[in-house]
Amino acid sequence: MLSEKHMKLLRLYSGLLIHRANKHTSPRLSEKKLSRCFVDHRRVKVVAGSGGNGASSFHSEPRKEWGGPDGGNGGAGGDIIVKVNQQVKSLSSVSTVYRGKDGEAGSSQNCFGRNASPTYIAVPVGTLVREEGRMLADLSQHGQLYTVAYGGAGGKGNRFFLSNENRAPLTATPGEKGQERVVQLELRTMAHAALVGFPNAGKSSLLRVISNARPAVAAYTFTTLKPHVGIVTYRDHQQLAVADIPGLIPGAHLNRGLGVSFLRHIERCRLLLFVLDMSSAEPWEQFQQLCFELDQYDPQLSHRPRAIVANKMDLPEARRNLEALRSRVHQTVIPVSALTGHNTAQLILHLREMYDSYPQDS
Repeated sequence: MLSEKHMKLLRLYSGLLIHRANKHTSPRLSEKKLSRCFVDHRRVKVVAGSGGNGASSFHSEPRKEWGGPDGGNGGAGGDIIVKVNQQVKSLSSVSTVYRGKDGEAGSSQNCFGRNASPTYIAVPVGTLVREEGRMLADLSQHGQLYTVAYGGAGGKGNRFFLSNENRAPLTATPGEKGQERVVQLELRTMAHAALVGFPNAGKSSLLRVISNARPAVAAYTFTTLKPHVGIVTYRDHQQLAVADIPGLIPGAHLNRGLGVSFLRHIERCRLLLFVLDMSSAEPWEQFQQLCFELDQYDPQLSHRPRAIVANKMDLPEARRNLEALRSRVHQTVIPVSALTGHNTAQLILHLREMYDSYPQDS
C-alpha cells in the first residue's frame, strides 16, 4: 500500500511525462501555413524622415542688448537603407511600411539639431530592389548597403541669414520632407547549382547526402516549400552552393503549382542538375517537360551547363529505365540513389568539373 506522499510523487511524475510528450509532439502544420514562413517578394512603402526646423532667436544676455541672431539649423532626417544580412533567409521579417526618424529642430545659442539615425531594412543575400519594374539595386554580397530613401535636409536658422545688409534677420526655414517611394523587394537564391525536378523526385534527400543542408523530406507532394541551399566542400577547400528548388509541375511557367514564384530562383544558378525519378514509367518525359518549362520562363536558361541525375536507382524498375533514358537524351546521365548514397561521389566530382569548365564571369 503506497503512502499519501508516494501517491503525490507518482501523480507529479506522471504529469511531467505527459507534459514532455505534449511538448515534443508538435501539431502538423498545413502547407498554407508553412508557405507563409518563406516570403520571396515584398512590396514596401518607405518614407524617410523629415528635417528639423531651423530656429529664429536672438542672443539675450545682461549688458549685451544687441547680441544678434543665434538660431541654429535643424538636423537632417533619417535615411532608409536596405542592408544585406547573410543570417536572414527570407523577406518574411520585412514590413510593408517603413518611416524614418525626423531630425531635431535647431535652438537658440547657435545650437544645431541632431541628425536622425538611419533606419535599416535587413534582407537576404540575392535581393533585388525594383521600382515600377526598373532595377534599382542588385544586392548580392553580405553587408552591402543601398539607400532606398533619403531623409530631408534640416531647416536653416536665422543665424544663417545674417549679412551686412541684414543684421537682424527673422527668417528661419522649416525642414524638408523626406523622400517617399514604393519599391518591390524580390529574393532570388544565390547558388552555383540548382536541383530541378518534379515533386517527390528526391531533390531534398539528394541535397542532404551531398551537402551540409538538412531540408525536411517526406513522401507527399510539395514537401519543399522554400529553396534550401547546401554547401559541398572539396578537399582543396573549394565550396559550391547547391540549391534545392521546390518541385515544379507542368504549366509552372503559367504560375501553376508553386509556379513563377520559385522559377525565378533558378535564374541565379550557373549550373542545372535535373533530378529525375527513375521509378516512373517514362522518366525521359519528365526531362523534356522540365526543359520546356524553363525555356518558356527564360530561354537563356537553355544555354547553361546541365546534367541529368537519375535518382532512385535502388528500385528495380529504375534499372530498366536507365538505358532507355541514355538512348533518348544527349546530356550526361549520372545514376544515383539518394536513399543509399550510391554513386553520389561521382555526382559531386562531375559537379566540380562542370563548375571549373563554366566561365566564372558569365
